[in-house]
Amino acid sequence: MQDDDVTIPLPYWYGRPDTRSEISALVVSLAESNAPRLVRVFYDTLLLDIDAASFLDHEIVETRLVGSLEKWLRDVFQNNDDAETATAYQRKIGEVHARIKVPLHIVMKAAALLKAELSIIFLKEIEARETLAEALIFLNARMDWSLGIMSEAYMLGSVRRAQADEAFRLFAVGQDVSIEKEAQHAALMDWLQSILFPLFDDGPQTEMMPLGKSPFGIWFRHHADLVFQNSPGLEAIRDNLHEIDDEILPRIKKAKQSDSGDLRVQLGKLRALVDETKHIIASMFQSVAGIESGRDPLTRTLNRRFLPTIMSREIAISLRTKAPFSILMLDIDHFKTINDQWGHSAGDNALRQVVEVILNAIRFNDFIFRYGGEEFLIVLVETTAGEALQNAERLREKLASHQLVISDGQTINITASIGVAEYDGHPDYVQLIDAADQALYSAKRSGRNRTVIAGKKAA
Repeated sequence: MQDDDVTIPLPYWYGRPDTRSEISALVVSLAESNAPRLVRVFYDTLLLDIDAASFLDHEIVETRLVGSLEKWLRDVFQNNDDAETATAYQRKIGEVHARIKVPLHIVMKAAALLKAELSIIFLKEIEARETLAEALIFLNARMDWSLGIMSEAYMLGSVRRAQADEAFRLFAVGQDVSIEKEAQHAALMDWLQSILFPLFDDGPQTEMMPLGKSPFGIWFRHHADLVFQNSPGLEAIRDNLHEIDDEILPRIKKAKQSDSGDLRVQLGKLRALVDETKHIIASMFQSVAGIESGRDPLTRTLNRRFLPTIMSREIAISLRTKAPFSILMLDIDHFKTINDQWGHSAGDNALRQVVEVILNAIRFNDFIFRYGGEEFLIVLVETTAGEALQNAERLREKLASHQLVISDGQTINITASIGVAEYDGHPDYVQLIDAADQALYSAKRSGRNRTVIAGKKAA
């Protein structure tokens, strides 16, 4: 075989490597006809990998990923004229990998596995040496091109995510530290009183709320890591929470029922652990008291650039603890009319008052983002779709009944349309936002001033 018998594509990152149409068609045909087996070998092997198994399970593979990989195998070797669209598709895959935090080395392992399997298929199916050589060269060149684009997009996405994570951490510790510290101190003491007072009451005993499920516990689970990143005190408080909920509270309940002298001992241990937790929290707040950052300048809600950080964290928490969470996408109906009739200053004032109503309607542990001009995204932690619907309806009714002061004492009433979506296990948070956005669109299309759950028709 002579050197000039083989067409060698150059695998550079931005120019898609091509080959003779006959070779491309052959590679596409072999990839398509063997796609089911390739997909099965691919995911069966990855599920045995410890690092990959933390991102994959059999249900996710069967319901979400099999079809995506089969499509990629069909598309990546096509020799069509639209190289720009093909490049954009590979870049999008890299961005998704970065968004859901799939480690890059897992992607590289997966690509190496596919290369090896396809090479074996080529060796078995292609008899002509020249054709085999061209097919193997094209396979490696096109795969390397795809990986180069995906890797570049992945790294850019990872850098942006890291910058947003750090920016949000700076924002989180830049709040009014003294107010936050007192709020969590009060929440911890309120929980302790809710445990102690019933113990000395002659009335029927109520079930003791675990500290982990109290407002303090929810705040610690969803906010403390952001505020006190990498602080050794976090692990100490986690240990205290586990000891209180798993050991001390059951012993207190048992001692109360048996009227034994162990009750005083266990109460002493409880108080000591709460005092230690309070002291650690105070010390950690003190360590971050000087850091500053900001919010959306108009509404003082979270800036949208922090959305990837929060959504990724809530997804990780949900996958780890199986706790639900939901989001609301809220849009003020006919808001443009306010700007047109009374001016943008009045519109800005109205937005601030809308945010006040929202903040008074949601919990301290939830997150509210200004998503667009008059659109807000609200993350309701540890909340099912049904609970989120109830919260959304209460919020919608409060907004409808609240009189907004716009200028010179003039008041107006506004309404809002809301879309609700519960996290369904997909690792890409954009899927959840899109679901809530579609539900919001359905609410607006059905007459506005209503709430719609994703996947259901507007009432």
